[in-house]
Amino acid sequence: MAYKAVIGLEFHCEMKSHTKVFSPSINGYSKLANEYVSPIDMAFPGTLPVVNKTCVRKAIEMAMILNCKIPEYMEFDRKNYFYPDLPKGYQITQFYNPVGVNGKITIDVNGKEKEVLIHDIHLEEDAASLDHYYNTSTIDYNRAGVPLLELVTEPCLHSADEALAFLEHVRSIYQYTDISECDTKKGQIRADVNVSIMEEDATEFGTKVEVKNVNSFDAIRQTIEYEIKRQSKLKDEGRYDEVVQETRRWDDESCTTIHMRSKADAIDYKYFREPNLPRFKITEELKEDIRKSIPELAYERREKYINKYGLSEYDAGVLVKSKKVSDYFEECLHLGTDAKSACNWITTRVLAEVNKSEDTTIDDVFVRPNMIYELVKLIEDKKITNNQGKEVFIHMLEDHLTPKEIVKKYDMEIIEDEGLIDSLVSEVINENSQAIEDYHNGRTNMLDYMVGQVMKKSKGKANPVEAKQKLLEKIK
Repeated sequence: MAYKAVIGLEFHCEMKSHTKVFSPSINGYSKLANEYVSPIDMAFPGTLPVVNKTCVRKAIEMAMILNCKIPEYMEFDRKNYFYPDLPKGYQITQFYNPVGVNGKITIDVNGKEKEVLIHDIHLEEDAASLDHYYNTSTIDYNRAGVPLLELVTEPCLHSADEALAFLEHVRSIYQYTDISECDTKKGQIRADVNVSIMEEDATEFGTKVEVKNVNSFDAIRQTIEYEIKRQSKLKDEGRYDEVVQETRRWDDESCTTIHMRSKADAIDYKYFREPNLPRFKITEELKEDIRKSIPELAYERREKYINKYGLSEYDAGVLVKSKKVSDYFEECLHLGTDAKSACNWITTRVLAEVNKSEDTTIDDVFVRPNMIYELVKLIEDKKITNNQGKEVFIHMLEDHLTPKEIVKKYDMEIIEDEGLIDSLVSEVINENSQAIEDYHNGRTNMLDYMVGQVMKKSKGKANPVEAKQKLLEKIK
C-alpha cells in the first residue's frame, strides 16, 4: 500500500561568536579537551550567567529571515534534567517565549516551490560532549555553554528530498549571515528527525517516531528513507502494534535506526523562568538596526546572477552553493570582470582545484579574483588566445605568478606583426598544396588544419582569427 510520510525537524546549529552564550569562555573548536572552560560553564557555586549580546542579535536576525513573530521581551527558561554532560543539572533555553514563532519560508525542491512552516526558533546553551570507550566515558566541557539555535518545523515535510532541500536552504542562510559555519566536521549541526506515515486518504497523522541527534545531511536522508521503509513494511505486514511512539538513533555502521527508549508522553522538564537572567525589551530600534544589517542571501544572489548577469540556473546554483565561492565571484564582478567569463573560469578551473581534496577551500587556491580579472583582460585585449589562457592558468598554479608575469616568463603574447603572420601563412600554403586542393574540392575542414599549421609555426602566438582570414584571402 502507498503511504504518505509526515516529517518534522528539530535542527540544532552552533553559532559563531567570540565567547559562549552565558560565559566569557572562548567559543571555539579545539581538539584539546576542556581547553575553553570557565567556572560558569562548570556551574561552580556563586557564578552567574551573562547573556551574549552578539548571540541575541543573531538569533533575532534569523527569526526575521524566517518571517517569525518576534516577542516584545527576550526571556530565558530552565529546562531541568540530569545527565553527565549537563554540569548545572539544567539547560538555559527558551520555552515559554522563544525569539521567533509561527514563521514560514519558501524553498526550492527539484524546481518546485515548497512552503515550510516554522513552529519556533530559540536560543539556548549547548551541553558538554561525551566520549564513550570500552569500559569508561569521558566528558569534554569545551562545548558546554556554546550558543545554540534550535529551529523547529511543523510536521509539513513529506519526503527526504523536501527535508534536505529545507536544511540546505537554512544552512546557506546561516553561512551567508555569518551566524554559523555549519561545519559537520566540527559537530556544529545535528538534527532530531520525526517521521510518521499515514494512508494517502487519512486525516490523522500516524504514530511519530523520533530519531535523535543525526549529525550529517547524508545520515538525515538515510534516516528518513529508512524509517519510511521500516514503518511501511510493518503496516503492510499487519504489525501495527510495532509502530510505536519511541526514540531511536541512527547507526552509521548498519545504516539502520536502533531503538533507544519508549516515549509514551512528552518528558516533564519542569520548565520555569531563569531567575538569574532578567528579561529585557526587544525595541523597535534594535529590530530595525538588525533588519538593515541582513546581507544578500544565497537565493537573492542566485536570482541576481540569472536575471542581471545572464548566467544559467545551473551555473548560478553552483556559484551560490558555497558563500566563499559566491564571495569570490562577487569580488571578480567588483573588479570589472565579465560575469560569464568569470563564471566559466571559476566553475571549471578554480573549483576543479578545490575539489581535488575535501579539506581544500577556495581560500586555499593561489589564483585570486584579481588574477581572474587580469587573465580575462589579457584574452579580451587579444594579448593571448583562449587556449593560451588555459596554459597561463596552469602555470599560475605551478609557478605562483600573476597572468602578466606568466605571459612574460614564457613569451606567450600574441604576435601582432601582420607581416610576420602573412609570411607564416604563405609558408603553410606553399607546403600544403594538396590540402588546398582538397579544400577547393569541398573538404572545408582543411582550412582548420592549415590554421593549426600556422599556429604551430608561431608556437601558438599567432592570432587564429587573423590567420584564418589571411588564409581565406590567399587561397580563393
